[in-house]
Amino acid sequence: MALVLHTYKGNKNADKALIAAEYVGVKIDVPSDFQMGVTNKTPEFLKMNPLGKVPVLETPEGPVFESNAIARYVSRLNGENSLNGSSLIEYAHIEQWSDFSTLEIYGNILKWFGPRMGFMTYTAPGEEAAISALKRGLDALNTHLTSNTYLVGHSITLADIITVCNLNMGFATVMTKSFTSAFPHVERYFWTVINQPNFKKVVGDVKQTEAVPPVASKKAAQPAKPKEEPKKKAASAAEAPKAVEEEEEAPKPKAKNPLDLLPPSPMVLDEWKRLYSNTKSNFREVAIKGFWDMYDPEGYSLWFCDYKYNDENMVSFVTLNKVGGFLQRMDLARKYSFGKMLICGSEAPFKVKGLWLFRGPEIPKFIMDEVYDMELYEWTKVDLSDEAQKERVSQMIEDAEPFEGEALLDAKCFK
Repeated sequence: MALVLHTYKGNKNADKALIAAEYVGVKIDVPSDFQMGVTNKTPEFLKMNPLGKVPVLETPEGPVFESNAIARYVSRLNGENSLNGSSLIEYAHIEQWSDFSTLEIYGNILKWFGPRMGFMTYTAPGEEAAISALKRGLDALNTHLTSNTYLVGHSITLADIITVCNLNMGFATVMTKSFTSAFPHVERYFWTVINQPNFKKVVGDVKQTEAVPPVASKKAAQPAKPKEEPKKKAASAAEAPKAVEEEEEAPKPKAKNPLDLLPPSPMVLDEWKRLYSNTKSNFREVAIKGFWDMYDPEGYSLWFCDYKYNDENMVSFVTLNKVGGFLQRMDLARKYSFGKMLICGSEAPFKVKGLWLFRGPEIPKFIMDEVYDMELYEWTKVDLSDEAQKERVSQMIEDAEPFEGEALLDAKCFK
């Protein structure tokens, strides 16, 4: 049985496996009659992926889904090759950069692009947070590429295939030249790799978008209904109850979040987030002082969190991914919160510590109910009468290093 990749035409996530196949010399068939929304809803497809998502690779041993998993499978099909490195540490670094680019780059590109296309709810603060997080990821990648042609070693690996396919999504949709010019080594790397022969066989000629797409209108324009002539005959008595029933069946207004019903607070969360983002120097004197000037202990509460299972944090990129996943799942709370997560330590086991600002006097119930990660942390309300705790808050906001005697592996901001 030949390998068959089920996907729609132009799926950039499917490109990962197809490019890997070119490097290892494996043939993969892609059905030309695949119809998104039709083929992936059939019982046969749902047996391969119960969620109906693409791509899915059909193999003699059974189906594989998730684009990175498919690419990893394909990269190992033809025995020894350089895609997975020549040592255990190279293999670990390939996995590291593959996960990094998927979480820190592709994930944030999707959060920027998706709402503009109407695939997700658009909010200006949400977009600002996605762009800020994307810049942070690109800056880290740019720094690594300052002295490296490829991500791992001296030739193309699976990390480059996955990362460049992730970047291609951004270059093609929202990352204009004016945006990417701040990351010259990423630009050089992307154009070098995407134009390799094995890439071009799959993706063809790639062009960078010239503009960020406008935000999709919330409601598609409806065709005008023909004006009905007023009926001369009044509705019969039998029709009246039907009209009442239709009125009763009208959708009820969405219930307000309880946090929106709290008394107004003089602290405007978006103003604090802007101050945090825009302060580039004298952070302690400007941003930290501004925070305490703004902070309203009646309308907001501060919380420390400590991961309960730090002894399990033995691999750096796994720990970073764990925290990144938590922040992604906190997206539903963006309107009502601000957070800092510090990953501490120069060697394993790494310690994860956090600081969160929440609207209201307690941690909002809907967050505790919806974000399962909350149970993985010990939560302690900040005692503002304790100057040592206030200073700890300030240090966590400004990413002070060393923090409590330890180096920072990374610091992530949720805003």
